[in-house]
Amino acid sequence: MSEVKIAVESRTEFGKGAARRIRRENKVPGVLYGHGSDPLHLTLPGHELLLALRTPNVLISLDIDGKTNELAIPKSVVRDPLKGFLEHVDLQLVKRGEKVTVEIPVHTEGELAPGGNLLEHVLAALPVEAEATHIPESVTVSVEGLAAGASIHAKDITLPNGVSLTVEEDAVVLQVLQAQAEETAGEEAAAGEEAAEA
Repeated sequence: MSEVKIAVESRTEFGKGAARRIRRENKVPGVLYGHGSDPLHLTLPGHELLLALRTPNVLISLDIDGKTNELAIPKSVVRDPLKGFLEHVDLQLVKRGEKVTVEIPVHTEGELAPGGNLLEHVLAALPVEAEATHIPESVTVSVEGLAAGASIHAKDITLPNGVSLTVEEDAVVLQVLQAQAEETAGEEAAAGEEAAEA
């Protein structure tokens, strides 16, 4: 689990106008909350934050105004839908040794059984509980040789020590769907045309 240090500033200006001014300076408005403390409004450096967020559930060491240091993980990131730049970030305050609930990406390796079947990610990310400073970046699942109808459940995935599921063990994470034969698709189209003519 990587830890990234970022120098941030506390802010007292709020609202859309203030947020626009912050973004014009290539910075990102954010809020730090958790542990029952009052939310702390922050201004974060845009480029450094963007680099940090490339790692899922990154642990961020915040140097606030050069006075205090806090650990946080990103909880909600808002991006511009067209340009993709960061508009706002919510950060959750964490302590070393504390357990947190996060979602970790599920990656696959291996080839499905021959036949052109499709692999469906029912859960793109796996909900787990882990110690705040030891959150795995992702889990990798082998799909080698799986045929149509096969599925992988949450309980089938090997998790690192100290990490536990926060989803039902029988929850389907991945499943293999049978490829639709082109002939079948053609027959359905023909049947649809006949029905339309009738």
